[in-house]
Amino acid sequence: MDEKAILTCMEIITNTGSAKSSYIEAIHEAKKGGFEQAAAKMEEGDQFYAAAHEVHTSMIQKEAAGEKTEFSLILMHAEDQMASTEMAKVLATEVIDVYKKLLQK
Repeated sequence: MDEKAILTCMEIITNTGSAKSSYIEAIHEAKKGGFEQAAAKMEEGDQFYAAAHEVHTSMIQKEAAGEKTEFSLILMHAEDQMASTEMAKVLATEVIDVYKKLLQK
């Protein structure tokens, strides 16, 4: 895998890591009753995830156009981080909803 491809994977990993951190921070805010702050953190996470998704989509489009992507451990890690970040968002959304119900009685 060439240096450009490695940097592309690192961009995905970095953005998904930032997104996951934002989603976790959103849960922490909701736990304290800060639902506006939680919503802002979820939006921040969505922006990081969108940046990762854009890079990932670009890789897929290049491969579809005939530019082969070399498989590597770092690419597999980037893909795994995208999937786990997607699940982190789903779980954060559900946990925040539970906190809203518990704390807004």
